Amino acid sequence: MSVLVECISNREAKHVRSRGPDLQPITAGRTSANANTEPPSLDNPETLVSSRDIVISENPSISARVYLPKLYSHTAEKIPILVYFHGGAFCLESAFSFLHHRYLNIVAFKAKVLVVSVGYRLAPENPLPAAYEDSSEALKWVTSHSNNTNVEPWLINHGDFNRFYIGGDTAGANIAHNVVLRVGVESEGLLGGVKIGGVLRFVYLDAPRGIDNPLINPLAGGAPSLASLGCSKMLIFVAGKDDLRDRGIWYYDAFKESGWKGDVELVEVEGKEHCFQIYHPETENSKNMITRMASSCLNTAYFVD
Repeated sequence: MSVLVECISNREAKHVRSRGPDLQPITAGRTSANANTEPPSLDNPETLVSSRDIVISENPSISARVYLPKLYSHTAEKIPILVYFHGGAFCLESAFSFLHHRYLNIVAFKAKVLVVSVGYRLAPENPLPAAYEDSSEALKWVTSHSNNTNVEPWLINHGDFNRFYIGGDTAGANIAHNVVLRVGVESEGLLGGVKIGGVLRFVYLDAPRGIDNPLINPLAGGAPSLASLGCSKMLIFVAGKDDLRDRGIWYYDAFKESGWKGDVELVEVEGKEHCFQIYHPETENSKNMITRMASSCLNTAYFVD
């Protein structure tokens, strides 16, 4: 099992109230947002990727949108699986939002992967660590299909659990980091013996110990060692104009010095902002990045900022 991860910017936490008309204050000091949702499609006109919504758990409420490239929908060939956690500072966006639906259609098409985009519970109605718990449960649910414990037909019929990836953007990067770290630390691992490959981090608002909470700062006192991360390979992208560019490089250096036995590579995309590939997937830089990620999906893990 390999891991794909993208990074979150502090900017999302600091300026969440200034992000446009969709934001609505709901309690003192907190906000929520109504992301524009996009329905699933059995035949996306641009990518020919099919998508459908599923329920992972009713209590707690965990859902997902699954994407399957049409080329593989009528064949017995199995393709890599990507479990993806959307971003949005833990309180914005969803697995069904326009931005992530558009982006993951492209990723599924370019990388020829089966994507499971997880709909975890959002703050402030469901404060952290709900998102971590939901995402861990979703990962276990997906891997349970490796031994036919569950019955999602696309996963059983088309998913290759020997090529298994995890990824996310912004807050989803933090979720992916913690989910993969948990797998590496816990002795029982994942169902079916599925293995993992790479990771990164974000900001946990209201976290005990603030920015020194291990869920936020992987090098804080008491944080599990990066050497125990349950993955074997990582490709890290940082955007040159992202507020967290330096953090991404710092994280890369920390991995090299941690004693982690996996392979890690750093790539910087000059002149681009935070999550440019999601907001503007039509640009040449975004296309090049997605193409690189697609190639990585077939061979290694990737990390995107």
